[in-house]
Amino acid sequence: MKISVKVKANQKMQGLEFISETECIAKLKSLPIKGKANQELVGLLAKHYGVTKKEIQIVSGHVSNIKTVEITSSD
Repeated sequence: MKISVKVKANQKMQGLEFISETECIAKLKSLPIKGKANQELVGLLAKHYGVTKKEIQIVSGHVSNIKTVEITSSD
């Protein structure tokens, strides 16, 4: 499954806000420095979908605030 994520870094509260099944807004506490925000995003999505971090991959938008993320499930 692929989802589109708009990232808002350096927020006080961490969380995911889903607009639809394939679009969400991710509020992250980390700053977008040295991939820390990307790591936090992967962890947050893994926890939400109940998968491991290895099953979540950022396909595009590594240095952008709009990312395409692919979630693979081993089911």
